[in-house]
This record gives sequence, C-alpha cells and structure tokens, in this order.
Amino acid sequence: GQFDPEIGTKFCFNLKMYSIIHIFYSSYHLWKYTIYDEDEVLLALAEQLGNFTMLVGGPEYVHCLLPPLESLATVEETVVRDKAVESLRKISQEHSPVDLEVHFEPLVKRLASGDWFTSRTSACGLFSVCYPRVSSTVKAEIRQHFRTLCSDDTPMVRRAAASKLGEFAKVLEPEYVKSDIISLFTALASDEQDSVRLLAVEACVSIATLLPQEDLETLVMPTLRQAAEDKSWRVRYMVADKFSELQKAVGSEITKNDLVPAFQNLLKDCEAEVRAAAANKVKEFCENLPEDNREQIIMTHILPCVKELVSDTNQHVKSALASVIMGLSTILGKDNTIEHLLPLFLAQLKDECPEVRLNIISNLDCVNEVIGIRQLSQSLLPAIVELAEDAKWRVRLAIIEYMPLLAGQLGVEFFDEKLNTLCMAWLIDHVYAIREAATCNLMKLVEKFGAEWAQNTIVPKVLGMANDPNYLHRMTTLFCINALSEACGQEITTKQMLPVVLKMSNDQVANVRFNVAKSLQKIGPVLDSNALQTEVKPVLEKLATDSDMDVKYFAQEAISGMFDFLLSTKLLNFNSLNFIFLLFFLCSFGPSITIPNQRLQADISCKQNYTFTGYLLMFRNNW
Repeated sequence: GQFDPEIGTKFCFNLKMYSIIHIFYSSYHLWKYTIYDEDEVLLALAEQLGNFTMLVGGPEYVHCLLPPLESLATVEETVVRDKAVESLRKISQEHSPVDLEVHFEPLVKRLASGDWFTSRTSACGLFSVCYPRVSSTVKAEIRQHFRTLCSDDTPMVRRAAASKLGEFAKVLEPEYVKSDIISLFTALASDEQDSVRLLAVEACVSIATLLPQEDLETLVMPTLRQAAEDKSWRVRYMVADKFSELQKAVGSEITKNDLVPAFQNLLKDCEAEVRAAAANKVKEFCENLPEDNREQIIMTHILPCVKELVSDTNQHVKSALASVIMGLSTILGKDNTIEHLLPLFLAQLKDECPEVRLNIISNLDCVNEVIGIRQLSQSLLPAIVELAEDAKWRVRLAIIEYMPLLAGQLGVEFFDEKLNTLCMAWLIDHVYAIREAATCNLMKLVEKFGAEWAQNTIVPKVLGMANDPNYLHRMTTLFCINALSEACGQEITTKQMLPVVLKMSNDQVANVRFNVAKSLQKIGPVLDSNALQTEVKPVLEKLATDSDMDVKYFAQEAISGMFDFLLSTKLLNFNSLNFIFLLFFLCSFGPSITIPNQRLQADISCKQNYTFTGYLLMFRNNW
C-alpha cells in the first residue's frame, strides 16, 4: 500500500504520525488488494480501527477511518460485519455534528441502499447513533431509510431491522414513535418469517415503555396478544422469555386483564420449550403482580398451572420450575406455603430427575425463612436424608453444602440425633468430591458447635478411620485432621490428633506416608515448639530418607515449610539465643554448617539447603 499524498498534505504531523497513518493505509490496502482476506485478520482489523481515533490526529480527523470500516461492514462474514458496525458506532461519538452530517450520515445512506444485503443489514445498527445529532431534514431521510429496510425483500435485512427497532424507537421524538414505529412494529410482528416476528417481540418491551398508558391497549396489546398465540413455538418462546419485562412495561392494570391469561396459556403450551421458559418466569411474574390482589391471582390462576408442571413429562420443564418455585413461599406466606407448596416441594424432592432434586435442595433457605427450620425438618428432612444417599453424586454434594446451614438452625442436639451419622458416612463415599466436601463440612460444623463438641463427637470417629483397611479412608483421616486442627485448637491437636498422624508415617502405602508429611506441615503452626522438636522432627527426618521419591520430596518440603513458619513466629527475634536455636534446628536436618571468617560455607546436597543457607546469611547480617 502506497502512502496517500492527500493525507500527507492535510496532516502536517511529525514523522511518527506519518508512520502511523502509513501503517493504517497499508492495513487497508492489505485487506483490499491482496490475498489476506482471512476472516480472523478482517475481524482483528475491524476491532482495532475503532481505537484509532487518537492515532489519526484525534476527533478532527476521525472521518478518515470511515472508508475501511465501511468496506468491512459489507463483507460476507457476520462476525466481521458486526465488529465493523461496533467500531463505527464507537467512532460516531467522536464526530462533531457537522462532520456527522458531512461524513458519517452519507456512509449510512450508502450502506442502506447497497445492492448486497450485507451492507443493508449493517446499516440497521447505525441509524440510532447518528439520528439524535443531525438536522431535521436528515432525520426525515434516516426515518425513510429505516422504513424501507423494515420492508426489504431479504429476510436477513428485515431481521436486522427488527432487532434494532426498539433501539431506534428510543431516540425518536414521541410523535414519530406513534406515527412510524407502531406501524413498523405491527408489520414486523406479522412477517411471514418467524425469525423476524420473534425479534419484534423483543422490540415490544422498548416501545411499550415509550408510550403513555392509555395508548398501550390500542397500539401494542393487540400485537402482543397475537404473538402470545403465534403458530410458531419460537415466537411464543420469546414472549415467555421476555414476559417479566413486558409485565413491567405495560403496568399492573393490563397485566391483570391481559397478561395473566396469556401467562396461563404459556404455562400450558403444547411445546416443552415454551413451558420451560414460562416456568422459569413464575417467581418474577408473581413478584410483579399488583400487591392488592397478588395472593388471589396466584392462588386462583397461577398455582393450578404450577401443580400441573410439577408432574410434567419433560424434565427440563420440571427443572426450570424447581429452580424458582421455592421463591413463591416468600410471596404466599407461611400458611399457604405449608398447605399448598410443601407437598409440591416434597414431590420434586422425590422426582426421578436429579437436576430437579438438586434445584430444590439448593433453594431450601427460601422456605426456611418463611416456615422455620422445625417445620421444614419435619416435612422435608426424611426426603433430605434419602437424598443424602442418592445414586447421583451431585445431588449428594448439594445436600452436603446445605448441611452447615441446616445444622446451625436445627441445633446441636437435633443434629446429633438425626444427621451426625449421615455426615460421617460421607467421609467414606466412593467419590472423592464427596469426601472432600464432607471434610469441609466437618470443619464448618466444628466452627458452629465448638471444639468441645468436636472432641466428644467428631474427633474419635475421624481418628478411628486411621485403622481402616481402605487406604483412601486412611487418607481421609489425614485430610480431616488438616481441616480440623485449627478449629479444634492446640490441646486437642497435640494430644489426640498428632499421635495418630505420627503412627501413620509407618503406613505401607506411599500415598498415605507422603500425606503424613503434608499433614505435619499443615498442623505444624498449631503445635508448640517442643512437639515440633521432639515428635515431628524425627518423623520428618525418617520420611526424608524414605525409599519412595514422592515421600522423600514432601518430607523435605515439610521441613522447609516448618522452617518458614519458625522464621515468622515470635521465636525468632534476632537475639543470639534464638539464632543458636535456629542454627541447631537447621543443622539437625541438613549437612554440617560452619561460619569461618564471617562467611557461611555449607555442603549443599538438596534444594532446601539453599533456602537454609540464604536464611542463615540473613540472620548473620542482622545478628
């Protein structure tokens, strides 16, 4: 690409600026005249040109970016066109009103009247950004171009116009919303292509917010009723998906008279996709109903449909309903929840679809806030206990995650009686994710109920697993000790847990032994210095010479980690006594270390010794 001489005469910038413009035009010509028309290259070019304003001299010269972006907005690849339109929308804000009419608006007209549909679809996204800042004459031309595109022969163009109808309506003057937009909306909502009609539904939300309440019934509602009963399930699906937004836009009176019956029909639709979309909006729809007769509408019109959906033949419908149905309890209150909703919750907890059960379990806290934990436990606890042994591990996982909340509200006595055995059984589950979650669950329970409860109830059972013939269960013991040591405190950890960990260092399985090393490093900060020196150190020394490479590695890591801990504690205050203690501790783990002539010399045989030498050098300097 050659440097454009016109640009050179117009822009009297320094050499660096000339270079930038040259690169810009080289990129443009590279796209236009060479074989480098790969979509990825064009996409990157379309994206970056939107950020070139300052590189071409600022807003005064931003219009020179329009030619390449105009060309990119006409290519066949959709993602490239969309990115070019996005960049054009971005730089349109950099144009002054005069430049907008001189440079940008003609570009929009050229695209809107292009021979190939790609340019016309791109034009649809540009009307709204230039309309507010141009003169009345130009505004009239833009409105005419948009009307033309809404009735274009190509469905792709009408689809693009329908997708931008609501956005364009927001920037029009109120009188033109009634005179122009409503007729376009009605025509697009009656289009022969369902892909156009469903996008008109989306525009309905924006249009409804722009009209006064008295005009909605005559101008919008007939088209909306038609869309809710459209022969295409995709259009009905879009109505269901946008129902809450439509409800807020049209107001409470129209909702009560028109949208409630329409919503009932959508909940009973013959297509499962439509029922699922409507079921997903049940809670939002009920929340937005007028307060004076909300409960009466729900109990009379909505709840019967919900009861049918609980036993729907399609699992996606039941799953969508299960994700929101618990929220109805806060709307209907305690009595209605106990009488009408609890049976539905119980039926869904026993549903054959695991996702349905999972969604109910995940939202139990909504019901708990309304009816209380006692009522909840009496009604749903048997089903929860049954689900705790569900064949699907994700369902069991959801029960575990809910358990700390349930335990905290039930109290320690009720928990020990009903759920303690269940929590311990999860520790030996055949799925690792369940055992891991059960370990975290125990830690949260100890934080709720205290160390004394743990010492009497949990710790003995956990430590008993150290003798289990299954090495995975023995490893779970170590994981539990890691999690519980801090919550239980120094005394319980030193007297009850540490002896078990030390004993397991002789385990025949290498995985258990190197997890012993990791556990000793983990619980080290909880132990006192005497236990570290007299009990932990000899075991780690032994593991550091283990025949298994992994055991040896983790033992050495534990030794290094313990030293890091000692370094950060109050034991190391840079006095001579503590320095001597540190030196003794280190030398007991590694080769001999001497300090002749103010220098450290060490025989380094492993990675940790480098760390030790570095720390000793630091201590020598500070000492």
